[in-house]
Amino acid sequence: MNVWSCGGDPARPGVCGTGDAGELVGRSRESAELARLLTAHRLVTVTGRAGVGKSRLATAVGARWPLVHVHGQGDCSRALTEVPSTGVLLLDDVDPVHRATVGRVRRLLDAAPGLRVLVTARQALGLGEERVLRLSPLAATGPDVPPAVDLFLRRARAASDGFRAEGSDLRAVERICRSLEGVPLALELAAEQLAFQRVGDLAAVLEVHQCWLHGEGPALRRHRSLRATVGASYALCEREARIVWGRASVLAGAFDESTAAFLCGGGGVEPHRVPSLLAGLAAINVLEPVRDPGGPRPPRYRMTRAARDFGAERLRAAGECETALERRATHARQLAATAQHLWASGRQDQAVALVQEEQEELTAVLNQAVHRPDQGVTALQTVLGLWFWWVVYGRGEQGLDYLLRLLPLCPEANPASRHGRWLAAWLSARRDPQAARILLGPAWPQAVLAGDTTTIGQIAHVQGLIALHEGDPRGAVEHFAESARTLPARPAYGPSPAVALATRAVTQTALAPGAARRTARRALSRREIRDDAWGTLLARYALAYVDHHQGRDTRAAGRARRTLATLDHAPALPHGHEALRALVTDIESGTRDRRPLPPLPRPRGASTPEVPTETASGTSRR
Repeated sequence: MNVWSCGGDPARPGVCGTGDAGELVGRSRESAELARLLTAHRLVTVTGRAGVGKSRLATAVGARWPLVHVHGQGDCSRALTEVPSTGVLLLDDVDPVHRATVGRVRRLLDAAPGLRVLVTARQALGLGEERVLRLSPLAATGPDVPPAVDLFLRRARAASDGFRAEGSDLRAVERICRSLEGVPLALELAAEQLAFQRVGDLAAVLEVHQCWLHGEGPALRRHRSLRATVGASYALCEREARIVWGRASVLAGAFDESTAAFLCGGGGVEPHRVPSLLAGLAAINVLEPVRDPGGPRPPRYRMTRAARDFGAERLRAAGECETALERRATHARQLAATAQHLWASGRQDQAVALVQEEQEELTAVLNQAVHRPDQGVTALQTVLGLWFWWVVYGRGEQGLDYLLRLLPLCPEANPASRHGRWLAAWLSARRDPQAARILLGPAWPQAVLAGDTTTIGQIAHVQGLIALHEGDPRGAVEHFAESARTLPARPAYGPSPAVALATRAVTQTALAPGAARRTARRALSRREIRDDAWGTLLARYALAYVDHHQGRDTRAAGRARRTLATLDHAPALPHGHEALRALVTDIESGTRDRRPLPPLPRPRGASTPEVPTETASGTSRR
């Protein structure tokens, strides 16, 4: 077939063999869909991110028709005037001349009724008769051999004679394919590197940074480096979009418009302009929508990995990296504070939904902050705002790890220090009561001196848990009673009075079942409990536990099953579900002497936490 190649010189025909397009791997479905679209429609555009294989797919499928291939960069005017009136015209990589191409394609379609036009670009032309095929990266995970792994292995064998991936090497290949997000160009460039380094070393490097990838392989038609390929998209952007691209590159997870406006606004970018700039970046596939932009909820985006690495380079070059990281940490703290407020105000389902949606970004911020002393206080406040996520939702080990690494970075005089010690003690109490006592040591006098009654009540609750696990149920009952008396009805953080009463009721059961029943009913009679799903669950569990202890198994099983049924459509409360299911199992098996499950998560693992202690020079870790 004839191919028109346009650079800066007049177009001239040449020959294109199938080897120029290279072997298509994992594209059978896309090939069939593109052929169908070309058969039924006169204008089809293949879009997708940089390096995803748009040109290769279009050339391979377009070869089934009489094809004229015009590369969009350079002066293509003459080529566009010499195309035939029938067949397929392939306009390849038209982004640099996008606006001019729109007008020319419209005129061509009007002038040549028998002509079909196939376009490859990072964004659609926007013409009414246009049909768009969005080309996604190759799948990097799945059963058998995923297409991304298949492509990498084929190219690796060509680059390194005799390469065989088995065992740890195969796992390294899979890591590479996930890190490169299944982008064919990136996979081919990475495979060439096996001629110079081991696959395990390559996987480790690519998980940190990947824009350095480059190659000279025969399968590479135009793009010789990942940085240059992504940089071509950067060159298409206006100044404000480039700034937003760089600043948003610090976000590891999905984000919404408000997050981007907070992070990217100022310094040459008006915050109200950010949503439209995000939409523009999504149009050229720098950002990928993770929620339908036209849906009822605000859109969310995720930056592609290669674009994120490129944006980070631009951000460092602009001298804005530290400012962006500080804003990111501040925003994470604000997210945690919002979630904490939602939980305390009775909107616990909304609090959980917010944390679940932002979990990837919050985790990335905290993982970075433990290595940055300047972000220690901000990160500790973030962890504290998420207390319910660690305690109620089974993330105790993760939360405790963050606390023990961040507490040494926080001055003892800062309120976050005593709050952090309280939470770390709560998460440590079941595994290591002595470590929990050490953590509480400085927190109680600090709370008393500050008049912080909420923390005093929370500390009393943890002291009750410590006493319970040390075999002192009477002491535990008194501590829980003090906690319930001291805590405000709706504490800003930590367990509510209803939770303290429910825990007291469970602990009382073996000592005074009648008093335990009254305590549980007191918890359920509190006005604020109607908005406290966790407190309600624990109080109902306490009543069912008392019934079971007194031999009223039918009533106990009914209470437990009804409580579980009410939770079917609510966010799961892992520890509460665990306790109720264990109780039902005990009832069904006739077991009556099992130790109750108090409302406290058990961190996985058996190692003793390294506890911050006071030294003459300040805070250290035991």
